[in-house]
Amino acid sequence: MKIRNQFSWQSFQATPVIGIIRNLSSEIIEKIAPLCQKAGLATLEITMNTDDALQIIKSLSLQYPGLNIGAGTVLEMVDLKHALDAGASFIVTPVFNEEVITYCVRNEIPVFPGALTPTEIYKAWKLGASAVKVFPASQFGPSYLKELQGPLGQIKLLPTGGISLENIEPFFKAGAKGVGMGSTLFNKNFLLERDFERLYLHFEDVVSRVRSFSNTTEW
Repeated sequence: MKIRNQFSWQSFQATPVIGIIRNLSSEIIEKIAPLCQKAGLATLEITMNTDDALQIIKSLSLQYPGLNIGAGTVLEMVDLKHALDAGASFIVTPVFNEEVITYCVRNEIPVFPGALTPTEIYKAWKLGASAVKVFPASQFGPSYLKELQGPLGQIKLLPTGGISLENIEPFFKAGAKGVGMGSTLFNKNFLLERDFERLYLHFEDVVSRVRSFSNTTEW
């Protein structure tokens, strides 16, 4: 049976963070998913190069209909179709792939394509991207995002790559509408120690900070 829950923009806008889950075991993911939901991190991306990614997407979609469960590292149409069959409610790509973007837009599936240059970002937006993932963001910093806002201020930008509690506020102040967070969100030390209490408190800290300076962000 194919399950695809409706993507909740309301939940995403309440905490505009995509939690990027890459190379974590199914066992760990089963532990952290309810903590994400409890903390208010409603949007989780399972990268396609994670072991058993499709099964994880399917399982989380069934268990947590209140979460936005999507697929990341979608490179080709075959990846996209597998992800959608597994139940992904949104799609994230690390690269600009016109065919993937167009398919998602045509079928009303939220899509966050990866782009870096002004040309790539503009093309992705014109094709109908929900927001454009600026990747790798940390290599250029918030100042790059601010510069993009001059000629491309109408485009919703979602910086990803190296976003942490230390730089997340400057990115929002530079014009980000949301962010993608991976290893800095799913703290490796806490996971290695199986310290899920501290991990949950970390999630709460991220949510609290993001909401404090993104509450004026309009989508």
